[in-house]
Order: sequence, then C-alpha cells, then structure tokens
Amino acid sequence: MEEGNVYKKLIKQLQEEAGQLFLVIDPPNQSAKEAGQMAKMAEEAGAAAICIGGSLGAQGKLLDDALISIKEQSKLPTILFPGNIASISKEADAIYFMSLINSTDPYYISGAQVASCFPIKKLGIEVIPTTYIVCEPGRAVGFMGRAHLVPRNLPYLAAANALAGNMMGSKLIILESGGGAPEPVTKEMIAYTKKSIDVPLIIAGGVNKPEYAKECIASGADIVHVGSAIEKAGSEKEALNRLKKLCLAVKEGAKLKK
Repeated sequence: MEEGNVYKKLIKQLQEEAGQLFLVIDPPNQSAKEAGQMAKMAEEAGAAAICIGGSLGAQGKLLDDALISIKEQSKLPTILFPGNIASISKEADAIYFMSLINSTDPYYISGAQVASCFPIKKLGIEVIPTTYIVCEPGRAVGFMGRAHLVPRNLPYLAAANALAGNMMGSKLIILESGGGAPEPVTKEMIAYTKKSIDVPLIIAGGVNKPEYAKECIASGADIVHVGSAIEKAGSEKEALNRLKKLCLAVKEGAKLKK
C-alpha cells in the first residue's frame, strides 16, 4: 500500500528533528470543546500530531464532534488510535491500523482489522499499518486486548515482537505500558527494540514527566505519546506548562541520540 501524506510528513519531520511528541486525546474524558482547546495548546507547545482514542474506544457523534473541534483549533494532523472497530471517523486524517501482536485473542491480531477494513477504505482515511505491543503493567488496554504482557525485564521479547511486525509490513511500532502507567518501558527495552527495526518507534503509556520523555527519545524512540499527564492537569495554564516542558524534553533527548 502506498504511503499517505500524514506518514510522509511524519517521516520528513523525523529526518529534520529526531524526536516528536504526539498528544493523545480520549473523547470520553473531556468535552469536544475541551478537546479542541487541548489540541490548540499542543500545537503551541510544539507537538507534532494529535492522536484520538483510548482503550475503551470513542465512537459515533462523540468522536466526530471531538475531531471537528480539534481541527477547528489546530492544524496538526489527526490520527485515530482505535480501541475498537467503531472508533473510526471520516473527520480524521489517518488511522493507526493496529495489530495487537501479543494478544491471546485472534480478534485483536487480525479479526478487528478484517471487520473494519472496508469502512475505513470507503471513508478515505489514510491507513498507517502499525504493530501494537502491550508491555507490563498493561493496565486497561492490556485487560481489554487480552494481551500476554511483555515483562519489563525482558527487552528482547519486545524487540522480537517488533521485528516480526516490521517484517510483516508495519510502518510504525508502538510499545505500550498502558494509559496512566507510572512509567514507560525501560531504556533497555527501547534501545534493543529500536536497533532491531527500521521503522519509527513510538513509546506510549507512562510518559508523564519531562525526564521520562527525554530518556525515551535519547534511548532510541522516535515518538512519545502523552495523554494522562495533560488530562490530569488542574487548569489550562498547567496543561500548557506541562506540554511545553515535555516537548522541550523531547528535543533535548533528540540531541543526545548517538
């Protein structure tokens, strides 16, 4: 499948600056208006894209309204981060077409993809083939996706899953600790995985402090997902302050890459 404009832009950005931050917005957790405000702050702070979705999955009017508001307030590309087959919207620019490769349920490896492929094609959403790997502690997404969690102290297992996904054609790899995790996957896991693949590596879950964001990028990650840390900010001012610090940390991490 030919690479789309969002993915091409992502690759170009990574060639120019070896680290990016994507803000994750989960529509059930805020109003459409608030989602738009978060996207505006993310663009101001220096984020590269907005991901929309969560482990339970937003859908229908709730998802459409959030995306419309986001696109009214921000020019950043919008990428669906689906929690189920209904988490698709014509308002989005692209979608992570994900296979949860370490799930124990075939539905999350290939069944959901078969069920959703025709609607995605008809809506004209750019598809980004993505291998999704859930690591300890996994949290809600590990439970919902019936994942056989990759142990934090066994980085080669994450790398093996990532390499398999890469070989099967994925354009992105995501190592996910679960939304609200206390910390992201280990530096060793990031480094081992990145050395094993030749596509961008995303770290999701637990990137809730600037030092974690810096460490993830410096260890080899290309992109970090940030969501819960911004949702839990007590005010817009604090949310913007956190986003700016996290984006700066990503840039600092990129400078440390060998």
